[in-house]
Parts: sequence; structure tokens; C-alpha cells
Amino acid sequence: MTDPSRPDRRLLLVHAHPDDESIGTGATMAKYAAEGAGVTLVTCTAGEMGEILVPDLTHLAADQEDRLGEHRRGEIADALKVLGVTDHRWLGGFGTYRDSGMQWHEDGYAIAADTIHDNAFWRADLTEAADHLVAVVRELRPQVLVTYDQFGGYGHPDHIQAHRVAMYAAQLAAVPSYRKDLGEAWKIAKIYWTAMSESRMRAGLRRLREAGDTTSFEGMDPDGPLPPFVTADENLSAAVDGSAHLEQKMDAMRSYPTQITLDGPFFALSNNEGNPMWGVEYFRIAAGELGELGADGLESDLFSGLEP
Repeated sequence: MTDPSRPDRRLLLVHAHPDDESIGTGATMAKYAAEGAGVTLVTCTAGEMGEILVPDLTHLAADQEDRLGEHRRGEIADALKVLGVTDHRWLGGFGTYRDSGMQWHEDGYAIAADTIHDNAFWRADLTEAADHLVAVVRELRPQVLVTYDQFGGYGHPDHIQAHRVAMYAAQLAAVPSYRKDLGEAWKIAKIYWTAMSESRMRAGLRRLREAGDTTSFEGMDPDGPLPPFVTADENLSAAVDGSAHLEQKMDAMRSYPTQITLDGPFFALSNNEGNPMWGVEYFRIAAGELGELGADGLESDLFSGLEP
């Protein structure tokens, strides 16, 4: 029986840290929230190990007072208010899993730090962590799930773990005999991984370089090799045009002064020329069937082809 209090369209997003949701999927979240869809964000850690860009707040760092997670808890609340998203969950409850930290591999991608805390998300028991999400899936019964790819975009251990937990939870939630105490089984119809269009990234980089900006996305050549978080266009499945909500996305990102600087690369492309770069967000389908495709061969709606 249909629950009249439940929106017809329900989207669940699983991200690793506060700010990930705004950078990668902020326009999509704002668009669907404005359209009346149910939008739920699950954040896996509070980002306790993040670098602090505000000098006056460096005392919150993990190697000092270790209170950055609580501060970022306020930042994400501000960001979600801007995006119009009212349903936010911490995986297992706030503080259950800690940011694992990271370091850069010599080849330019993130790897786990040499030393991590006992309750770091990277060390989480996969089934235990997935069960927390199974309960959310069965409660909300989303048709669409969004998370990272198997590499977590750029290799961050918490992004990789978020991928593993989300994908495993989706499987477990659909098994009628599994953990009946967590709710009635529910199969998520479509699962997407976040992506960055290679052609859009190259075009954006080219505009920056032509304008004389050589520091934003330093080291990236518009005509050369690009990092792993960039996806070949042939592998894209959907392009959600959230350009009408670009300012919301940018304002949500401004809610994270400890993590994102206003003169950094995310804002270098926030002028009119850069709108397509951040206002249109791309996805790869990982489970389910594609719906209606546009002239570009991509879906424009993550719910396309689904019945309420």
C-alpha cells in the first residue's frame, strides 16, 4: 500500500565527508528537493581529519583540540539548508565512524594515511556499516541511490569505503530473509556513481588557461592526461541539469570555509562561462535500466523509466 506521506520520487545519496555532497551533487540535490522529491543524504564521517583553511580555527585540528568534526557538523547543516535538503543522517549516528585521513601517492591520487584511528571509517566492519544503511534504505524505500565509483573518485579511503558500504547495503536491503529486524526488504531500482565529464573538464580547463589562470587545478593540461576522477564521456549515463540551482550549490560550498577557499578552483569556474562545469552533474549507472535518453545519449532525469 502506498504511504501518502512518502514522496513519489525518493533519492538517497551516500557521501564520505561534509562538503562532498555539495561539490559533487549539490545542484542535483537542490533540483530534486525544489521539485518535491524526497532527498536524503547519509554522511559517513564528520571529516575530522580535514585540512583547516581558516587560520583562526586551526586550533580545532586533529593534532590539537580535535574538534573539527563538530564544527563541520554545523557547516553541513548550513549547506543543506541552502540546498533545501531537510533529511540528513550520519551513518550509524554522529561520531560512529571517524574520518580516516589520507595522503597523496606519488602518482597523484589519494591513499590511506600511515596512521589512522581505531574507529576510522576505513577500518569499519563492512557488514556492520552496511547494516546501518540497510535500515535507512528499508525505512525510506528510495528508487535511486547515488554514491561514488569503486575508486572513490580520486582514491580517498573514505570514498572507497562509502562505495563499498552503499553497494553492499543495497544488496542486503533487497534480501527478504536478511535482518528482518531492520525493516521490510526493498530493492533499489537504479544505482548511480558520480562522475566528471572529460569533455566538460577539458573545456573548463581550456577556458581557465586562456584567461591566464595557471594555478586552478594546477598541473592539469586541457590536452593532456587527466586524473582518475575524470570520466570518459562514453562511460557517462546521465547528465542532470541543475544550472537553475547553481547559485545554491555555490552558496552551499561557501558554507564550508574551513575546507573550501573562495579563490580556489571550485569558484574559478563559477562565472557565467563556467556554469555548465558545475551546474550540470554527471553520473554512471551501476545497477538498473536506463530510461529515456536525450539527443546527447544521456538521461536527464535519474528517475527516468521508473514508476512511483
